[in-house]
Amino acid sequence: MIRTLPAQIGADLRKARRLEWWTLGWMATVVLVMWLVMGGSQAMKTALVEDVLSLVPAIVFLVASHYEQKPPTAKFPFGFERVHSLASVIAAVALAAVGAFLLFESASTLIKQEHPTIAPVSLFGTDVWLGWPMVAALVYSVLPPVILGHIKQPVARRLQDEVLDTDAMMQRADWMTGLAGIGGVLGVGLGYWWGDALAAGLIAVSIVKDGVTSLRVATAELVDGTPRALGSNEIAEDALQLIDSLEARFPGARVRLRETGRYIHAELSGVPPEAQVDLESLWTGDPERSWRLVQLSFVAASNVRHPADHAP
Repeated sequence: MIRTLPAQIGADLRKARRLEWWTLGWMATVVLVMWLVMGGSQAMKTALVEDVLSLVPAIVFLVASHYEQKPPTAKFPFGFERVHSLASVIAAVALAAVGAFLLFESASTLIKQEHPTIAPVSLFGTDVWLGWPMVAALVYSVLPPVILGHIKQPVARRLQDEVLDTDAMMQRADWMTGLAGIGGVLGVGLGYWWGDALAAGLIAVSIVKDGVTSLRVATAELVDGTPRALGSNEIAEDALQLIDSLEARFPGARVRLRETGRYIHAELSGVPPEAQVDLESLWTGDPERSWRLVQLSFVAASNVRHPADHAP
């Protein structure tokens, strides 16, 4: 049985799409400014790459949300809800892979002791150390994402959207990237050649951390794991409460939950099916999140492998 989702969720989805379009627009200006003043700084290069990477979750979210709303077809009879899970994996792999490459580059620079130079440039007829435009660009690169990240976070939580939540967390923490980049540029100006590569390495570590965390959550969802909490590999509190509710309502039933995108599907075995079940009554968590339970299925016990039936 499939529930009809509330209109509020549709409104939140539309708001999320608008925010992601705003993200693409603002971050395009940030990328342009960073590219114009990048020079030979490793920290600036890494910060620029992170800004480019910040476009990936936004693009992936827009593509996934477009397909998610499509009705089932003969070739895809279960619809396209799971395209969101695939989107999460794509975004996570991109973050982790590029972060690892940037971390390798910064480590190589430190090992080889490559000394970066930041030369002066002519600005309105006056020679200006390029480090100051770099610092200004880094400050500008922080403002739009931090503001957008704070706006997106509550929307992501209401939608239970892993891609949007990852995007929001990355943007909210973008001030650390800017601060590390500024430290690296000023370090070069003060004669600390290693400051630039060290700042790049710190930014790269942040990218890898975000990517690995997102990949663990996305992989669990893709292989029908029990629903996870946003930004964590721990089982969601909503899921634990739902399991308790179903076990109380159907004594002796074996309960399995899986997550497709933002939605939860419940499966019961070992009990006779009921013709009509009010899904709303099964949800004992936050009432505003009850829309997440969209399907309850009864299956034959002989077709189910339960975790208690075999050794880990």
